[in-house]
Amino acid sequence: MLAMAYLLSATKLKSYAQCPRAYYFRYEYGLKQPSMFGAAVLGKALHGALAQLYQDWHYQEPLPSEGWLRYCWEHQISALTAAQVEAGWQILWRYFETEIVPLGVMQRPLATEGRIQGLTQVNGLEFKLTGRYDRLDSLDDGLELIDYKSAKNPRVPEADTVDLQLGLYSLALEQRYGKLLRRLSLLFLRTGERVTYGVTDEHRRQVEAVIGDLALRLLDEEDWQPRCGEQCGQCAYARYCSAVEAEPEPLPEVRQKIRRLQLCLGI
Repeated sequence: MLAMAYLLSATKLKSYAQCPRAYYFRYEYGLKQPSMFGAAVLGKALHGALAQLYQDWHYQEPLPSEGWLRYCWEHQISALTAAQVEAGWQILWRYFETEIVPLGVMQRPLATEGRIQGLTQVNGLEFKLTGRYDRLDSLDDGLELIDYKSAKNPRVPEADTVDLQLGLYSLALEQRYGKLLRRLSLLFLRTGERVTYGVTDEHRRQVEAVIGDLALRLLDEEDWQPRCGEQCGQCAYARYCSAVEAEPEPLPEVRQKIRRLQLCLGI
């Protein structure tokens, strides 16, 4: 059988950096993580409307009209309640008035609702870097990634989570576009708040170091040591962990996927 590159996302990197043993339980052994929330229907509709707003506009005039914004919204509301339709429209209109109108012209993004993919080789293993973005804008000196946040009670991500995301996305986007990721902006659609992070070489070095450590553990399957902390109290796998329980439960039998690691041999 042919070996494949090991799939790696910012979410997986965060999980590994937080606790290698929890990472093993979820991604290597195959234990499922309980789902905590249902699908955010309104959020999905807002993301779809904003994607259409940018994707399908003809850009022959400086700004789209209110009619165009309504047209994009009405194509996304079939699964919403009347209250959600009204609330979503108010959110879209606020976005239009604060993010687009003040610029005097709606800039065409480089891409919308796309996938991030790249490859990196660390410690003899090949990793496929993956992720998603809502919008990607061109800057004079590189790229800006826009991430829409539509939750009712938005939270700014923890610094270590953002740092890993910035490093991974920077590596992958440079391979795809030949440009450096300069910043990541989180747009909180319900409040209109924008939080921006600059991207540095240190972010790339940090993510490369975490990937390198993960590679060593993948090659030495016995060394998935726990990293204890506050996260243990909320860990979905605590009952299986000897660092938390004096007598941990035996791991349930799961149908494990056959892992094929892509070894990169220098010649």
